[in-house]
Amino acid sequence: MSSNPIILKKWYILFFTFTIIHSVAQNSITGKVLDSINNKPITSVKITSKADKNVSVQTDQDGNFTLTNINQFPSEFKIQKNGFESKSYYINENPTDTLIIKLLPNDFVITEVIVTARRREETAQQVPIPINVISGKKAEETGAFNVNRLKELVPSVQFYSSTPRNTSLSIRGLGSTFGLTNDGLDPGVGFYVDGVYYARPAATTLDFVDIERIEVLRGPQGTLFGKNTTAGTFNVTTKQPSFTTGGTAEISFGNYGFIQAKTSVTGAISDKFANRFSASGTHRDGTIYNSRASQDLNDINSIAIRDQLLYKPNENLKFILTGDYNRLRANGYAQVIAGVVTTKRAAYRQFGNIISDLGYTLPAIDPFNRTVDTDTPWKAEQDMGGLSLNAEYTLGKGKIVSTSAWRFWNWNPSNDRDFTGLAALAKSQAPSKHQQWSQEIRWSGDFNEKLSGVFGVFGIWQRLRADKNGQIEEAGKDQWRFSQSSTSSLWQTPGLLDGYGIKSYPSLNSFSGAVFGQLDWSFSEKLSLLPGIRVNYDKKEIDFKRFIYGGLETSDPALIALKNSVYSNQEFNASIDDTNFSGQLTLAFKPTKNYNLFGTFSTGFKPVGLNLGGLPTDSNGNALTELAVVKPERILHYELGLKSQPFKNFIFNLTLYNSSIKDYQVQVQAADLSINRGYLANAEKVRVRGIETDLSYSFSNLYFYSNLAYTEAIYKKFNNAPPALENTGGPTFVDISGGVLPGVSKWAGSTGGEINFAGKFLNYNGDYFFALDSYYRTTFSSSPTPSQFLNVPGYALFNSRFGFRVRQGVTTYLWVRNIFNRDYFEQLLPGAGNAGHYAAVLGDPRTYGVTIKYNF
Repeated sequence: MSSNPIILKKWYILFFTFTIIHSVAQNSITGKVLDSINNKPITSVKITSKADKNVSVQTDQDGNFTLTNINQFPSEFKIQKNGFESKSYYINENPTDTLIIKLLPNDFVITEVIVTARRREETAQQVPIPINVISGKKAEETGAFNVNRLKELVPSVQFYSSTPRNTSLSIRGLGSTFGLTNDGLDPGVGFYVDGVYYARPAATTLDFVDIERIEVLRGPQGTLFGKNTTAGTFNVTTKQPSFTTGGTAEISFGNYGFIQAKTSVTGAISDKFANRFSASGTHRDGTIYNSRASQDLNDINSIAIRDQLLYKPNENLKFILTGDYNRLRANGYAQVIAGVVTTKRAAYRQFGNIISDLGYTLPAIDPFNRTVDTDTPWKAEQDMGGLSLNAEYTLGKGKIVSTSAWRFWNWNPSNDRDFTGLAALAKSQAPSKHQQWSQEIRWSGDFNEKLSGVFGVFGIWQRLRADKNGQIEEAGKDQWRFSQSSTSSLWQTPGLLDGYGIKSYPSLNSFSGAVFGQLDWSFSEKLSLLPGIRVNYDKKEIDFKRFIYGGLETSDPALIALKNSVYSNQEFNASIDDTNFSGQLTLAFKPTKNYNLFGTFSTGFKPVGLNLGGLPTDSNGNALTELAVVKPERILHYELGLKSQPFKNFIFNLTLYNSSIKDYQVQVQAADLSINRGYLANAEKVRVRGIETDLSYSFSNLYFYSNLAYTEAIYKKFNNAPPALENTGGPTFVDISGGVLPGVSKWAGSTGGEINFAGKFLNYNGDYFFALDSYYRTTFSSSPTPSQFLNVPGYALFNSRFGFRVRQGVTTYLWVRNIFNRDYFEQLLPGAGNAGHYAAVLGDPRTYGVTIKYNF
């Protein structure tokens, strides 16, 4: 009898154990996700229950997964993985065997990818924001290793760079000033890498390193991102460290001595630490020849390294510490003379008469001969890098993200801004040192089934200084003839301006802080309202000092007056702070799962600006200090959009928008040599409106895309603009109301596609592929004040590649850029002092080569 309780107890234990096991079995699903092309397992596939978002897992390194806590059947799950089709999977009853799920590779579908544009993971078609997404693989294979090349895939983007410092990035014609950069102004297009805001425009010239995807958001985004943006955002996501060992090694060879090497390796250090190291190096010989120096110009010599350390103590918490460094050493960015115009100055001040009196003959004006005879070295030395710490903590149905960063930028250039072989403007150098510190803390998640949101605080501190030797503008022995403003013989005094110059010491300290947030309120499965708000505080302080040096040592008041009419001392300072409120309201309607309509009204602003390149002077040589402060730019924006998938694998998106800008911040060029870099001003009213379409279709082994942008960008009111180059010598200010904004083509588009088929190469199973991409745009103005001459003709470019691609092993392909060797300008720039000549930034000639990549 005494043994019966023991036996009974054992039976109870066995019964409850069986019940628990049976219960778990009834509520658990195991499965495996495979590539439908090669049947290989796919890692990091996200599988989420549509009924309960808390039921979510990712596949392991063998493609396996286990879903638990399934409350009922049938159940629907969303299967998502970048580079593969997204699909819904229905399970009618608890399966007894392991589920096998196959995904079709879709590396080149721009719209069907997972994005974090709204600071949470969702497909691009679900987001009520106009957005283009370029996968890292597409960027690599198309040779779009920087923003300048990426713009050929996103026609709403405008990018211009005469040097890394003088870089302009705009979306829909808005964002950055066109031409030479003024450091006292904030960009209107945000550039983020892994959540870190890059404040310097030069950052957009860097090579992409180990990229997962690039999201281009169009329109104001101030309620979603830390730094305010009036035109849009580049949101770059790099590949993250993994506990699974893997990597790539890639090398490319091409004409013009092109060599580019890339590598990336990742793996576990321990069960809680993983690391990823990436590096890239690019060399290319010059595409312009300097006949005077017997030297090729506009070469490329750059390296980039990046290291990421992941610490993941548990499933809800992770830290990523990132360090990166980028270095550029180039004999560039040379510009070639593209034309000469007759100004409204007296005959003796026309460019042809000036060089004739100096005994100089201009080489034949044939810019696409790609030859210059400039006497000042062209040099671009840039160092940029930083450290950042990203922390993510999952708390309930939300996530808290903290991003702390420090970055630096050092710039050391040399330019020949008279574009000739004469010793006129002998030196034009603006070496600078910049540092930034930023902090963002953001929460995103679900309050309940119908309400979700994003809230954050952001701060950025910036400090910019000139090099210790100052920023230099220096005249040569021939400058007297360019600066001559009267027929007085005193201008011909030997050595009057030889070595005469200015050293400028601009200083900027700024702080920008913000509180921002956006809600997503779903009234029903079909209708959602998305209100957002932003409060921004900006404080800027500048101190500007400029000192003359050199030239003829003289006590003659008349000669001193001539020298001061060319360069003079200048000193001013300014301090200003400003608080702004902006917001947005979006109404989204989904009549069916394949159609998403939305309408948005938003307000935005660019912070107050300060002129940091010197100020124009009055007739007595006094600085016009009232021009030191530039009003903030305010925008009212309306947008209607449609995102649709009428049938499987076909996507068509349409956006109509209208932006009205008050006090548009514009960089204007003046004839005053002492402000060679131009100065900032406000145009009273600007309007930009347009239509954008995005189309893509994929079927089996075929993919096709076509993106089109129509943009009308005009000055609605600008009564006091400086004259165009050809009107120099006429009225000091002109009314250009109704004129077009610079850098904006009325039509721009990109079209292309790929065809592939399964095959075998060197014992590897993979895909043979052939791809063709095209980019085209119509004529655009290359002058802030519309000019009859400074207009870039429209052009079309075609790029292609053919090769063999594998997921693991050796991928090889041949590529050609600018197949038809089209001659085209990227930008036209007036010579310093507006003597009448202008130069061009040339587009690259035809380039071709081979790329070999090994994945392991």
